Amino acid sequence: MRIGRIARTIVFSALALSGLSAASAAEAIKIGAILAVTGPAAYLGAPEEKTVRMLVEEINKSGGILGRQVQLIVKDSGASSEKAISFAKQLIDEEEVVAIIGPTTSGESMAIKDICQKAGMPLFTCASSETIVNPVAKYVFKSPQKDNYVVEWIYQTMNKMGISKIGVIAANTGFGNGGKAQLEKYASQYGITIAISEVYDANATDLSALLTKVNASGVQAVVNWSIEPAQAIVAKNMKQLKMTAQLFQSHGFGNIKYVEAAGEAAEGIIFPCGRLLVADQLPDSNPQKKLLVKYANDYKANYKEDASTFGGHAYDALTILKAAIESAKSTDPDKIVTAIEGLRNFSGTAGIFNFSAADHNGLQMDSIVMTTVKNGKFVLYPAK
Repeated sequence: MRIGRIARTIVFSALALSGLSAASAAEAIKIGAILAVTGPAAYLGAPEEKTVRMLVEEINKSGGILGRQVQLIVKDSGASSEKAISFAKQLIDEEEVVAIIGPTTSGESMAIKDICQKAGMPLFTCASSETIVNPVAKYVFKSPQKDNYVVEWIYQTMNKMGISKIGVIAANTGFGNGGKAQLEKYASQYGITIAISEVYDANATDLSALLTKVNASGVQAVVNWSIEPAQAIVAKNMKQLKMTAQLFQSHGFGNIKYVEAAGEAAEGIIFPCGRLLVADQLPDSNPQKKLLVKYANDYKANYKEDASTFGGHAYDALTILKAAIESAKSTDPDKIVTAIEGLRNFSGTAGIFNFSAADHNGLQMDSIVMTTVKNGKFVLYPAK
């Protein structure tokens, strides 16, 4: 426990004994955020940053949390693990935040996982790699669906399409390597043969040579696992090479800006994601629809752009933290963790969360739907 936290506890105890209300004299609740607002993962981090700023403004206008205003401290990591490490230490030791949201990417999240764990700092990442929460670390949680769920949805869809021979390509990042490992792990379980599996530089601007090699292996489909602009490059290069293989992307494709960057080459791409991107296509009976539509509309009204899966990850992280602090009636880290682990049937943008001491993600396979691109828009797969 840090000295600053001890001092605050003493102050609030004294206030209670003197008959003063804690709410009237309470200082702001500091929440840190390490997000890739700029750099190669900006399509992820920028909407995350916009989302948490929008939510904090709403929370503060509604009276804050426990009667205290929220002070948001955002650090732009630019998707750099080195910067994420430095910012995590600053937020913990200097700013004395009660929790950290982010980082944006899996590599950054793994880089600061042990730092937060050793410091007893609740960390709610917006990255998806399963290794972030497996094995479980007491203070570490994540809001996106696990990689293995995404892989299984892709393979189930391939089974229905009669696809059995595929090529796998992935960026050389924490996210890319994690997804590639899961694709290779589950392939045989679904009768899928991976004819070729390659890693490329996340900063690549042309992947024609790699895709020519993949095409020569006679695959029926290509699975690309990345979050960088390479997602659009892969689609464009496949179209230029006149490849007939079906392109699947990971859930990292969940921002319409990737579609816009790929242009016509994005048509027909298939990928798994949460229901946020297709909220308007859900039946009114869906338990998530009201929340999803409200968030999407609020985001667009504030920023004049469509909401993305990634902004949704930040939405979930912050709203879950808020619910946990309110449930615990405390900003004590251990009480926050216990409260998160006790959350059941919590509706978020990624799905219905049910946490436990053994599950720090809280989502199941049913949190995912298959999506495709039709006429430049995201629609449920198969497209009608």
